[in-house]
Amino acid sequence: MATRKSGSTSSANQSAARKRTRKPKSASSTNYSEETLLGYYREMLLIRRFEEKAGQMYGMGLIGGFCHLYIGQEAVVTGIHANMTDEDSVVASYRCHGHMLASGMDSKGVMAELTGRKDGYSKGKGGSMHMFSREKKFFGGHGIVGAQVPIGTGIGFAQKYLGEDTVHFCYLGDGAVNQGQVYESFNMAALWKLPVIYVIENNRYGMGTSVQRASASTELYKRGEAYGIPGKQIDGMDVIKVQEETAAIIEKVRKGEGPYILEMMTYRYRGHSISDPDKYRTREEVQKMRTEHDPIDQLKKLILENKVSDEDTLKGIDREVKDIISDAADFAQNSPEPDPSELWTDVYALEL
Repeated sequence: MATRKSGSTSSANQSAARKRTRKPKSASSTNYSEETLLGYYREMLLIRRFEEKAGQMYGMGLIGGFCHLYIGQEAVVTGIHANMTDEDSVVASYRCHGHMLASGMDSKGVMAELTGRKDGYSKGKGGSMHMFSREKKFFGGHGIVGAQVPIGTGIGFAQKYLGEDTVHFCYLGDGAVNQGQVYESFNMAALWKLPVIYVIENNRYGMGTSVQRASASTELYKRGEAYGIPGKQIDGMDVIKVQEETAAIIEKVRKGEGPYILEMMTYRYRGHSISDPDKYRTREEVQKMRTEHDPIDQLKKLILENKVSDEDTLKGIDREVKDIISDAADFAQNSPEPDPSELWTDVYALEL
């Protein structure tokens, strides 16, 4: 993995914004400090603008392979990460760019990896679905559906074995939750009271199949009941609700009470991947979610209606974020391609 680039103004602003999201002041959404609410707004906007740029660069042929965008789901990682410590760890599925940015990974390194460049987090060899940062406790991006769940469970086991006061967050989708390895992981996590929170990001469609057609039981937060794992369903389109409703749960897990399942009811605005024609749902359905439940617009409305800040400040944040993403795109395109010798590094082989 490439080391994180630092020292630029955009990186400093990105880091400062992220620190602000981790200091909620009150349990009342209207009484949060300006610093905290603007931090949430900036974090979600950073993810949104990054994904929009990634989609644009994919269309230009600058990004190859699969690319799954997180647009619409930004409140989930922003709200959860507001309650995390820098020592907590994360593993995610293939829809993982937002999780990387929320974990503190530099947008330049993430974009460079998307474009297959030397300065990417996986040296240009992992692409959209497979990048890591040991420094930021982000252990992937995984392309196989559900494969991250036993890995995340193992990380939770290691954290408990080492006596660390940490929580591991394992993100999976509503499609992955029907995989057999998920339930093997639930069993072991419950058996050993592992400090793992399984975050099911229910965006209502596993690839192109609605959760109603794929799951006999659609209350996914109850999937751990057979193992004694408690669960809760949360509005994943509201960053305030995500932060408030996960805070106490995270602390229970941190104190050794065992694993927990969070079902975040969210929605992706784009197709399953950029190549998805998205014909399994209506434009009206997508537009309704954008109009009535967009996480960024909801927070913006709360900020303005409660006079926490003003329109000019929010526009300034948008300009700042656009500059960060523009710098990341330029950095990625100017980064060299990996040397061919990299084909033989970080490869494990069994010698007979």
